[in-house]
Amino acid sequence: MPTPTYIPLQTITLGSAASSVTFASIPQTYRDLVLVVSGSVSVAVGVDSAYNSDTGNKSRVIMYGSGSSAVSDSFTDSEVIYLGSTQSTATIQIMDYSATDKHKTILARADAPSNTTMAIAQRWASTAAINSVALSPRSGRTFSTGSRLSLYAIEA
Repeated sequence: MPTPTYIPLQTITLGSAASSVTFASIPQTYRDLVLVVSGSVSVAVGVDSAYNSDTGNKSRVIMYGSGSSAVSDSFTDSEVIYLGSTQSTATIQIMDYSATDKHKTILARADAPSNTTMAIAQRWASTAAINSVALSPRSGRTFSTGSRLSLYAIEA
C-alpha cells in the first residue's frame, strides 16, 4: 500500500484581519485535500465553508466535549469548524474533491474554547469537482492578523 504524501498547494498568512479566505484554481490531479487553519477570530465563532462559491447544499453532524461532558447534534448549514478568539488549530479533510460521481464528504477537527475538542462531519450535496474553497467567520467576525491557512493535496 502506498504511503500518502502531502503536497503543499498554497499557504495564506494574513497581514491584516480578513472576513474570508479563498483558495482558488485548485488543481484536479489529486484525490483528497487537507486544509490546516492555525489562528483565531475576532470573537469565538463558527466558520462557514463555501465550495465553488456554493454556500448552501450542506448538512453536518457535530460532536464536542471537554472531558467531563459530551454533546452531539445535526444541522443543515455551512459551518465547518469553530475557532476561538485565542490561537486555535483546525484540520479540514475534503475527500474525493475531484470526483464528479458523488457528493463530497468533509471531516473537520478543532480545538475550541474552554478546553473543548470538536469534530464535524459535513456533506456537500453536489457532484461537482471542487475547484475553490472559501472560509468565512460568522456574524461579521474576522480572521485575526497572523492567522495562517495552508492547503495540501494528498497523493496516494
